[in-house]
Amino acid sequence: MDATAPTPRPVHLDLDRARGLEVTWDDGVRSFYPVAHLRRASPSADAKALREEMARNPLTVLPAGRAAGPLTAVDAELVGNYAIRIRFSDGHSTGIFSWSYLRSIDPDAGKAPA
Repeated sequence: MDATAPTPRPVHLDLDRARGLEVTWDDGVRSFYPVAHLRRASPSADAKALREEMARNPLTVLPAGRAAGPLTAVDAELVGNYAIRIRFSDGHSTGIFSWSYLRSIDPDAGKAPA
């Protein structure tokens, strides 16, 4: 993506609580973010610190979540006109995914179209 180009904005968001978030962007790109990917990539301070610790020490013990069963997205809410906050079944809800950050963590970015 060109650094001078404006950040694409979503025109449609579809949250499947068990599977993940599908975003249709205003430039025609469609992105799908599995729930586990969103949780691992949460932009919250605690999740960022955990990712940094895991990079330094691959034997880092992951915190136990409060989820009784598979991780799901409990709900989501828009934050202004620039982001989305997702609340996960493990109790995590402090990460605010701005549109530019969400686009930057697209798991399929850079892959050739099928």
